[in-house]
Amino acid sequence: MPVTVLVGAQWGDEGKGRVADWLARDTDVMARYAGGDNAGHTVSVGEQTFKLHLVPSGIIHPNVTCILGSGMVINPLRLVAELDMLAGQGVDISPERLHISPRAHVITPGHLELDGAEERSRGGSAIGTTRRGIGPAYRDKAARSGVLTGTMTDPDTFAAAVQAHIERVNVLLRTVYGLPEIEPSDPVDAYRAAAERLAPFLADTTALLHARLEAGQRVLCEGAQGTLLDLDHGHYPYVTSSSSTTGGALTGLGFGPHEVNRVVGVVKAYCTRVGNGPFPTELTGATGDRMREAGAEFGTTTGRPRRCGWLDAVALRYAVRVNGMTEIVLTKLDVLAGFSELKIATAYTLDGQSITALPVDTAQVERVEPVYETLPGWQEDISGIRALDDLPAATRQYVERIQALAGIPIRLISVGPERSQAILNT
Repeated sequence: MPVTVLVGAQWGDEGKGRVADWLARDTDVMARYAGGDNAGHTVSVGEQTFKLHLVPSGIIHPNVTCILGSGMVINPLRLVAELDMLAGQGVDISPERLHISPRAHVITPGHLELDGAEERSRGGSAIGTTRRGIGPAYRDKAARSGVLTGTMTDPDTFAAAVQAHIERVNVLLRTVYGLPEIEPSDPVDAYRAAAERLAPFLADTTALLHARLEAGQRVLCEGAQGTLLDLDHGHYPYVTSSSSTTGGALTGLGFGPHEVNRVVGVVKAYCTRVGNGPFPTELTGATGDRMREAGAEFGTTTGRPRRCGWLDAVALRYAVRVNGMTEIVLTKLDVLAGFSELKIATAYTLDGQSITALPVDTAQVERVEPVYETLPGWQEDISGIRALDDLPAATRQYVERIQALAGIPIRLISVGPERSQAILNT
């Protein structure tokens, strides 16, 4: 059972990219199983910073084979740009190292336009999507009208499929949204060129993955977003369009649960959220602003400021159960230095009743009030600490309380953006 699944335990942006980078050192294959370039992973190695949206962060490790799985939706133009960025930073991005499933779906210019048009039409009820075409692409996948990445083996056929999709979308843009049509020629030519570039990377990734598993190699699976944005387990409609939980790894890559022996949940030491939707512990005043600035909480993909709040242990326990997490990596603990006190939501009140479970109904979770437990803060800069015992007593108390509330061990603690700024908790 050599498979590790890496999942976000909150609303995304927990720091999964750098955790994947850490885990990649003991990994032979790293595979993305869901989402598209709405995900943003930032990994800092020395003086180099890699901002990845589609390619698994294991690509930075020369001995790791990377897979873009069938559960993904891929914008070919953005993937080509990302490969060029990596090559420019000295990373080997040859087809021997990176494989794209022919069953993934393509994000076309039509999906991008529809995403923006639909968000604008929602007005005050907008979901807050990244407008990268993710939702419309998954909708076409479910409707069996999408364009498969495997079509790129014949660039002319692929270009014709993209053009046909644009023409279908143009009808909607004109008649439903009253917007100008997309002129097909320029984007279609760019997509044809991208297909020529990416065709050599196409491979039967399911067969490749099973061959590696049978050989006893170690596989690390990473998704996009976080548990509380999962299409089935988040608070609909303020969710992403794919499965960001452990189950998504199985369906998005094509293997059974018996292969999994480790599920690592990434938990930020406080909570953040991008876009609309319920956020029980959100801080809208000076404390939230301070947290945002200290943590540089601005989206890798969109640049949007993230909403910030105290750690929500009710939601964390939910994420542990939904994913079957075996351990936690706690990130951005250093950001909380300087706060005189810290709070953790350990329960809610809903319509006057105390509850300890996360409501599944969106309207209910929008009405809950957090019940906080207050812990002492610390003033010391902990970014240079590498041993648990060297942390201030208040910091250790905070970590231990999170571990107790989650019910599973915290194995690793991040105290800064660099690869080396980590504390192993054995």
